[in-house]
Amino acid sequence: MGEPAGREPGGTEAVDPTVWRVVGDPLVAGTADGPLRGESVAVKDLFAVAGHRVGAGVPAFLAQQGPAPAHADAVRLLLDAGADVRGIARTDELAYSLAGRNPHHGTPPNPAVPDGLPGGSSSGPAAAVALGEATIGLGTDTGGSVRVPASYQGLWGLRTTHGSVPAAGLVPLAPAFDTVGWLTRDARTLAAAADASLGVGGGCGARDDAVGDDGVADDRVADDGVRGDGVRVGGVRGDGGPVPGRPVRGFAVAPGLLAEAEPGVRAAFDHALSCLAAAGLLEDLAVVGLPVADDLLGVFRAVQAAQAWRTHGDWLTRNPDALGADVAARFRWASTITPPAPGTAVAAARRVEAVLGDRVLLLPSASSAAPPRAGGGADDERVRTATMRLTCVAGLTGRPALSVPVLGVERSGSWALAPVGLCLVGPRGSDRALVGLGARWAEELGTVGPPAAKRS
Repeated sequence: MGEPAGREPGGTEAVDPTVWRVVGDPLVAGTADGPLRGESVAVKDLFAVAGHRVGAGVPAFLAQQGPAPAHADAVRLLLDAGADVRGIARTDELAYSLAGRNPHHGTPPNPAVPDGLPGGSSSGPAAAVALGEATIGLGTDTGGSVRVPASYQGLWGLRTTHGSVPAAGLVPLAPAFDTVGWLTRDARTLAAAADASLGVGGGCGARDDAVGDDGVADDRVADDGVRGDGVRVGGVRGDGGPVPGRPVRGFAVAPGLLAEAEPGVRAAFDHALSCLAAAGLLEDLAVVGLPVADDLLGVFRAVQAAQAWRTHGDWLTRNPDALGADVAARFRWASTITPPAPGTAVAAARRVEAVLGDRVLLLPSASSAAPPRAGGGADDERVRTATMRLTCVAGLTGRPALSVPVLGVERSGSWALAPVGLCLVGPRGSDRALVGLGARWAEELGTVGPPAAKRS
């Protein structure tokens, strides 16, 4: 199974090696006082934790790292607010997956759907929260890696406005789309994590000069495509940066995107919207036509692949046997991609923004409930593609997206519903407003989530 969960300085034996790489009691203590005092964090193994190595889900990568000299900014912000770091939790290899599988460490559990996948790539933090072994999962979301595990496990999950939480100390995948996010069991904890982190410590809004010649914008950037003009770039966008506390003005549904959802998910989504409308909570709902889902996904995947290979291609060339078959095949494909013409992704984002404006786009967080753990290969890729047609909208535009655990679909052999998230994709800077809106809607609809948790 590869590198087991074990001891590092300040750590203790992990509870479940598929969930945790190293865990403490706590691993790192937060400040003595603060709004997050009493909360515990499962840190995705992409963020630097001072004194510990970053493994990125790949044992060969971990073996070549030294202890981090400082905390990643996103970790430090939570510690400064009083939260403890419980431990470092597993991730899919180099975060280039949505399934939650890892051939080296195993697949974390999904307490809400025991025979289902946990979702990835923030699989370890999500499972830790769902199991009650942490109260906050610190994750990343490039193409859905917070929203999908939140959806599969019945958690709250927020992908933040691109650039609103600083990414220093984070192993990147595709910097134009990489964002910080959190997973929790309730809206209150999610709101507290957001309040402690959003717009603090150097986070910047998404910029319109994005990344190199990867189809994002112009070429006024450094050769690595990650930084330009002295500022971390990313998040394709077509107008001004996010405004803190930006409100939302109306809602939108896009039938072309909803067609990607499985019938049970679509039925649950439609029923939820009907209930919200009957309660007077869904005023000014517009039916909109977005660009064709496959066209948006094609642009997103091409830019993501080009940047993923730019980020990790040299290391993978030197370490050709480091990855399992599925993610290795994805990187081999990425190595063949010719980046789109400069500005392609910005143009796609502008087309979406011209339709949505300040409205919140409503859609399922994933195309299905958690797929079976026993699947894999072609089955995983089919589900991944359908789900990414939904999730890529937030990635391309740099918008925040909240997964609210209020949908449920029947599953064979069980009386319990399998959770699916209702996703709210708001205008940039509306992160806090989305959480408040989601909390009000959850009170009306009720939630579908994992079993009652033990407290860490």
